[in-house]
Amino acid sequence: MPTPPENRELSPYTGWTRAHWEATADRLLLAVRPYASPRGGLVGLPGPRPSWSGARSDGLEGWARTFLLAALRVAGAQGDDPHGHLDRYADGLAAGTARPGTGDPDSWPLMADTRQAVVESASVALGLRLTRPWLWDRLDDRTRHRVVDWLRPALGPSPVDNNWWLFGLTVAGFLQDAGAETDRAAATIDRSLARVEDWYLGDGWYSDGDNRAFDHYNAWALHFYPVLHAHLAGDRDLLDRYGPRLRRHLDDYVHLFDANGAPVPYGRSLIYRFAAAAAPWLGALTGHTPLTPGATRRLASGSLRYFLDRGATDERGLLTLGWHGPHAPLVQEYSGPGSPYWASKGFLGLLLPADHPAWTDPEETLPAERADTVRPFAPAGLLVQTTAADGLVRLHNHGSNHVHSADPGADDPGYARHAYSTRTGPSTGPAPADNHFALLTEDGGATTRGPAAPAGTGPDWAASVHRPLPGVRVLSATLAHGRAEVRAHLVLGAPEGTPVRQTGWATTPGGPRAELHPVHGYPEDAPAAELPTGETLQGPGTRTLALHGTTTGPAALFVALASLTAEPDPAPVTALANVRVTGHTLHVTWKDGATGRLDLKVT
Repeated sequence: MPTPPENRELSPYTGWTRAHWEATADRLLLAVRPYASPRGGLVGLPGPRPSWSGARSDGLEGWARTFLLAALRVAGAQGDDPHGHLDRYADGLAAGTARPGTGDPDSWPLMADTRQAVVESASVALGLRLTRPWLWDRLDDRTRHRVVDWLRPALGPSPVDNNWWLFGLTVAGFLQDAGAETDRAAATIDRSLARVEDWYLGDGWYSDGDNRAFDHYNAWALHFYPVLHAHLAGDRDLLDRYGPRLRRHLDDYVHLFDANGAPVPYGRSLIYRFAAAAAPWLGALTGHTPLTPGATRRLASGSLRYFLDRGATDERGLLTLGWHGPHAPLVQEYSGPGSPYWASKGFLGLLLPADHPAWTDPEETLPAERADTVRPFAPAGLLVQTTAADGLVRLHNHGSNHVHSADPGADDPGYARHAYSTRTGPSTGPAPADNHFALLTEDGGATTRGPAAPAGTGPDWAASVHRPLPGVRVLSATLAHGRAEVRAHLVLGAPEGTPVRQTGWATTPGGPRAELHPVHGYPEDAPAAELPTGETLQGPGTRTLALHGTTTGPAALFVALASLTAEPDPAPVTALANVRVTGHTLHVTWKDGATGRLDLKVT
């Protein structure tokens, strides 16, 4: 189908308008049609492998997540459905729930048989809630009863103790609206919100369970479901509780988007790509946002175009398992061919009427385009650093960890790195880890970081502690200004003469330029080595700079200057800062005359 013409007067940064979003939604939905089962109950998309839940669960996932996209597309058009999306999903709904749990080629799996069905029940319920006048209300009573029967198990306690509690909340919200299981649904809503409340740490940040997992799930799940439920239910009390949290989160979150539209790739489930735009749209939908309407569309359209322009869909028009194109190391075992369609959440803006300022106001710049920024996200132990000259975003991690690890002896590349950016890495095994500080072992291996405990944040710094070996602690800190980074590590309790290694950014050929320069603890006359770090989500052939040193006593301090920039002909990083070390204190004078200080306190 034809692409609408760009409108550079209304959208000077992306050229895209609401018509582009509608056309993209239609194109994605039309592309999956050939993969529907005989009566449309499943959408079994092709892929390199099934998820760990199996092919039938993957078929439900393909159906549910593309149904959510169809629901947003049609609800946003007030029922106008020229491509007949909802008729096809109505047929699939009837076929999938007619004989669930059987071998019928259209039948949905039961939640008792695969817990992944609990996840997909949320997309089914939300799609039904959004399209109720045009789909649910037109179904026959028998089909409605069967759908309620299939959804009902989602009202029980969550089988996974993290954001999964919000899937039951979403199902309960729809059932309340539909007048089914209303008492039990109300109890599920209360129980789900109470559990998630345990993880709210303030300033708009939730942990994703009883841990320190901070990533895009904050935006596309932990804020998304409660705020959208409150909005759809017209529950003013809930919206007054959760709306201000969303606004505060967006105040930080907007800084995670590059001028080119890319969100910072950190955490898990990155194959959901432009689902990262869901929370900014939600802020505009509910009025709980610090962003202007023009900046909201700039962020969202920039993110959608970023991925589509870089091969997120294949020659068949299907979303692939990856970041730009397919990238297997990025994919979790729970993901299957239909998983990327959780990106449908990014189309939430279609619920805004066509005359809403988010669609009619001119696009405005993002923070990464306006000024250099160093900003701590204190509850999460993160520090964001952006530069206006190139629009690059860097995220320094001093407190976010994985939900779980299949291999307790390995780091998760999405969580364990000291830093991430919108245009680099992360590297994956067996390649050396980028942005990592390690003790090198006798067999030539490198220690992992493991869980990092936050040790504080300031206006321009963040710090953390990890334990790479029994009896050894490393106090790490990052101090940032402009594009310069001071990276410091105080190694406590390691035997004298232990070799250490600091790595920098994993850059692709033709990508941004990385520097890593020794300041203290490393031999100052030894230039950084260059390590091959293989393919990352940014492309193949990456190289990563590395500094090597050895410990000299029970408390050994290592300090380096690092830089990542896409500026043409940048000054060397050594011209950006003068670092003086006295004991375990760093005194920094930046090129523009500003000063900074880091105290690495031994406790």
